[in-house]
Amino acid sequence: MSKTVLITGGTGMIGTRLTALLLEKGYEVSYLSRKKKNIPNVKVYTWDVAKGIIEEEALAKADYLIHLAGAGIADGRWTNERKQEIITSRTQSIELIARHLQGRPYKLKAFVSSSGIGFYGANTGDTKLTEETRSGTDFLAHVTRSWENASELIHNVGIRTTKLRTGVVLSMEGGALPKIAMPIRWGVGSPLGSGKQWLSWIHIEDLCAMYIEALENEKWSGIYNAVAPTPVTNEELTRQIAGILKKPLWLPNVPSFALRLVFGQLADTVLGSNFVVNHRIAKATNFTYSFKSVSEALQDLLKSQKGHDS
Repeated sequence: MSKTVLITGGTGMIGTRLTALLLEKGYEVSYLSRKKKNIPNVKVYTWDVAKGIIEEEALAKADYLIHLAGAGIADGRWTNERKQEIITSRTQSIELIARHLQGRPYKLKAFVSSSGIGFYGANTGDTKLTEETRSGTDFLAHVTRSWENASELIHNVGIRTTKLRTGVVLSMEGGALPKIAMPIRWGVGSPLGSGKQWLSWIHIEDLCAMYIEALENEKWSGIYNAVAPTPVTNEELTRQIAGILKKPLWLPNVPSFALRLVFGQLADTVLGSNFVVNHRIAKATNFTYSFKSVSEALQDLLKSQKGHDS
């Protein structure tokens, strides 16, 4: 009998790819969504976080739960209202699930929650960050601490809980890579800020494989830095993309002040430097990466666009 994985935020970039991989492996997949939707091969249940409502069957039939829901960090300027939405969209939903799990004989075996390397702060320079490193003090760190603290409520119910502090996810279906690659493709690409800032990345295939491993392997528990083994500078990433696309880099670096004018506080996510080490993945698991170097990852993701418009 197949196992059922219930996903919050399942229609996003990560959820969509993860769903496809789970279905390929023979899992049944269901979503929690604010609205009823028709999604091929996926059972969609509704919930209303503000009203504290979840369709009872969603949790009753789930063997595993993956939490991806949350307002996009980079989807708009960080007004006070937007900041509050970013936090509550991640925390109130878990709190609601935890309340529904208490005292009920559900068969849930494992809970895996998305988290972010923003936990350490938006700009930590060249410091090598492991899972033992203390949290930062800025807004992103506050968001991620709140997110992880909420996830502990599921752990407290007695369910094995894993949190994946995710780096910059490389995918052509969304996220940072298409935005970085677009000006390069048009011949107007350049590094951002100093270009020396570290970017801790992960290929979407490896990230989804980590989620599945965290479901299936009972040894996985607690916090893991979900990043590739080889962080890269913004300048090196830009040059690698340009090389694969066979495009020149003529322009000087985009100055920091210009990015701050355009993005406000959000510019910190672009200009910040994070050298995150996959310490627990490397030392405490047998996880095998498909894409260890950014060169391998970019070759795979940009292969259909090499020479495009050249």
